[in-house]
Amino acid sequence: PRLPLEQRLGDLLGRLTLDEKISLLHQYQPPIPRLGMALVKNGTEALHGLAWSNDFNAGGNQTYATATVFPQSVGLGQTWDPELLRQVGNAVGREARGYHSIDPIVWGLNLWAPVVNLLRDPRWGRNEEGYSEDPYLTGVLSTAFGRGIQGPDPDHLLAAPTLKHLLAYNNEAQRTTSSSVLRPRVLREYDEQAFRPAIAADAATGVMTSYNLVNGRPMTVSDLITSTVRGWTGRELMVVSDAFAPGNLTGSQRYFATAVQAYGAAVAAQMDSFTQDGTDPSSTVTNVTAAWQQGLITEADIDTNVRHILSVRLRLGDFDPGGGRYAGITADVVNSTDHQRLARQTGRAQAVLLKNDGDLLPLHKRATVAVIGPLADQIFTDFYAGLMPYRVTPVRGLGDALTAGGGTMRTALGVDLVAFQAPGGGYVTASSSPQGAQLLATSSAIGPDEGYDLFDWGQDVFSLRARANNRYWTKGSGNAVLNAAVEPHSFSPQEPVRFVTQTDGTVAIRLGTGNNNYVVVDATTGALSANSNATGATHFTQVTVRSGIDAAVTAATGADAAVVIVGNDPLINGRETQDRPDLELAPGQQALIEAVLGANPHTVLVVESSYPYAIGWAQQNVPAILHTAHAGQETGHALADVLFGDYAPAGRLSQTWYAGTADLPNIFDYDIIKGGRTYLYYRGTPLYPFGHGLTYTTFSYDNLRLDHHETGGDWRVTVRVEVTNTGRRDSDEVVQLYTHQRASRVTQPIRQLRGFRRVHVKRGRTATIDFELRVGDFALWDVTRETWSVESATHDVLVGRSSADIRLAAQLRVPGEVIPPRDLSVGTSAANFDDYSGIALVDESKAGGDAVGLTRTGGWIKFADADLGVPGTTTINVTTAKANSDPAAISVVLDDPLAGPVL
Repeated sequence: PRLPLEQRLGDLLGRLTLDEKISLLHQYQPPIPRLGMALVKNGTEALHGLAWSNDFNAGGNQTYATATVFPQSVGLGQTWDPELLRQVGNAVGREARGYHSIDPIVWGLNLWAPVVNLLRDPRWGRNEEGYSEDPYLTGVLSTAFGRGIQGPDPDHLLAAPTLKHLLAYNNEAQRTTSSSVLRPRVLREYDEQAFRPAIAADAATGVMTSYNLVNGRPMTVSDLITSTVRGWTGRELMVVSDAFAPGNLTGSQRYFATAVQAYGAAVAAQMDSFTQDGTDPSSTVTNVTAAWQQGLITEADIDTNVRHILSVRLRLGDFDPGGGRYAGITADVVNSTDHQRLARQTGRAQAVLLKNDGDLLPLHKRATVAVIGPLADQIFTDFYAGLMPYRVTPVRGLGDALTAGGGTMRTALGVDLVAFQAPGGGYVTASSSPQGAQLLATSSAIGPDEGYDLFDWGQDVFSLRARANNRYWTKGSGNAVLNAAVEPHSFSPQEPVRFVTQTDGTVAIRLGTGNNNYVVVDATTGALSANSNATGATHFTQVTVRSGIDAAVTAATGADAAVVIVGNDPLINGRETQDRPDLELAPGQQALIEAVLGANPHTVLVVESSYPYAIGWAQQNVPAILHTAHAGQETGHALADVLFGDYAPAGRLSQTWYAGTADLPNIFDYDIIKGGRTYLYYRGTPLYPFGHGLTYTTFSYDNLRLDHHETGGDWRVTVRVEVTNTGRRDSDEVVQLYTHQRASRVTQPIRQLRGFRRVHVKRGRTATIDFELRVGDFALWDVTRETWSVESATHDVLVGRSSADIRLAAQLRVPGEVIPPRDLSVGTSAANFDDYSGIALVDESKAGGDAVGLTRTGGWIKFADADLGVPGTTTINVTTAKANSDPAAISVVLDDPLAGPVL
């Protein structure tokens, strides 16, 4: 252990045989007893708390950890607090060590977190997993989270963070076959900038490649790994594939003719660890060995990849006596009192106050408060969360606060209570057992065990919870329909319910995610199972036993305030494998908000969700609105702290909330510049802008000063501003620095985040905030020369409370360069165009390079500022490829691609 890392690494690599080295390329690295190397499994999920791992002894099935559950990553992004994220990351790393001490095979220390994919489109099913739509904010927060996971010494790792998912992965539909088209500026200035900071800061030990293709090439074999990503750090970086992605190369993607070619290409691209076939490494070993035997790769290629893997293992202390520096951490750290406090602190720090007319908030603890809504008395997790050690629901958290303050609480779910009658007359009865049992359509009347809460999640998707034991309908073994689920919590949830209304008014019930999971009643026993297609489904008569809206109105009427809590279930609509078609609230939830507001004008809307909603009606009509992500085990306490004013909310939106789906282009359109996406380029009026968030006090911004108003070379400019709390409460403030370049050869962002500080300012006090700008911050990717360039230009320096709430402005002159005209005589990649229509970027070859592919007749690409060279130039050479011998035509046109003179 005292020897230099490189010396130990070289020594160990030199002792391995070729077969042993190839065996290490699979996710499950087998033991090598002769060298004392134990079995190691890459990949423990730890996105916002230790979540789950695959149990080697149980055939690779998921095993969930009961561990501290922090707010979802989108909520962590809303904190705008890198130090807080470092603490959360450290708690996650320590709890990973705690579980590792119990079972080091199941609970490996290579953690697959954080996700740094940019939240370009709020319809993305995995929106909850990312931090922000902005690469700078994402980079700062992911660096902090990664440093927390690693611990303070990068040579001796607490745990090893792996960034997900490289690159431009922001749609679930067709996610293994769709190609994200990234023109060079979008790639360099946007998508790459989310991944680079943590890697460059050595706050990540690896990256996972995404399922999708980029410019026609699967990321599993992308040349970006070697040409770009590895160049961001001097350390060894371990690259892992997403689950079963290597198999997609010959499967859904059909990119290679044989698995041997595919695996050889992946090794050559420095894909180090193959997440394929669960615990079975045989196909990986067989295909990589064959690729070596056929000369597609060399042993040196294999050595390079194994070196990356062993480097991380060495830094984790795998080969140190006793397990290294952190081996003494035990399971006692899991869900410790400190971590519980941190969960509560993070839950309240991420809450965003969207609106507060008339200072309705904070509420009084001596008041009578109605707490209403489908999320009022339950807490949901998501697929990448662990099991909560306990759950403080909003009803419990607000109820505790009201009881302590002398107030009273009324509650109502705000959802209908329904019953279902089978054609034979029997009502569906649920078991009152805590674990539930198979549902039976045998009751002659509607009693307590025949009632089900009907939750509306939108998009015609519902869930049914039995009043008998507060468990959801689900499909169990043998296709039995049970009232057994605490909540949806699997990759393919069986709890979503869809109703198909028949012409006679009855309904067929489809359960889960399968198309043939229609519920049918056994004619003899009355037992319900979900194993039919639509034609065999039982048609039930649905009876409304009690109106949820009526109960909500009763609770809200006469109360001092009503708190309505709506949102999503993360495992039902908008999740991995399923994007949202729109941004709308569920119709039942919208109707509930309107009814409660009609009964009580002092209504507070709490939106608890994994993503933005288009809540324009609420913004127009409801006096106070708060957003929280699904905030984990301390949700109720955190919400009570904010609503009753024990904590002044200071979270800020980390992505734009659009007014409606019409404001968004196609989800497959990744060109944020041409498509006008995110706060950087969107020119419409959002519902809530990026960076927005209110609090319970007021702030003034004064004395914006730059220590230089012109910079160049290697100079740095300090931007200083004074922020004063002019209100009556202490509060955090998130001070945001943006810039805008006034003139440029290319389309520039409307404004771009360059810095931020979350600071606590007591009432009447002033904080002085310093930011630093460097010349390199203003660089753009110059497609004419394929290089970074700083243009000579004037920049607006803008400081404020959000991207749309700018309080002070100054000017900064940056004396860079004027990008010269294009010199076409040296050869120009077609991909380096300035504008386009009817084309896509595709792979030039399977090894590397981008080309332009036509998507419709008449498609064009534009090269602005082209210098055609000396007078008399008469020839332009264009290199093309075509899959068949049909005739084709290329035109060269001046000025206007549709109406300009044809050369």
